[in-house]
Amino acid sequence: MAFKIELDLCNACGACESECPNRAISHAGKEYKIDPDKCTQCDGVYDSPMCAQLCNVDACVPA
Repeated sequence: MAFKIELDLCNACGACESECPNRAISHAGKEYKIDPDKCTQCDGVYDSPMCAQLCNVDACVPA
């Protein structure tokens, strides 16, 4: 299951984008999104999804 970004919580800080090993996170303007076809929940790279660990407003959640 992929992760998603709750847009109403996201403050567009960008911390998650650069840490995504699959480049699944992108932005358009001030909105960030996670491509569910690319998101692997960081399996095999990190112990848990890095976007959720880095998000200071808990906007990265399971889809």
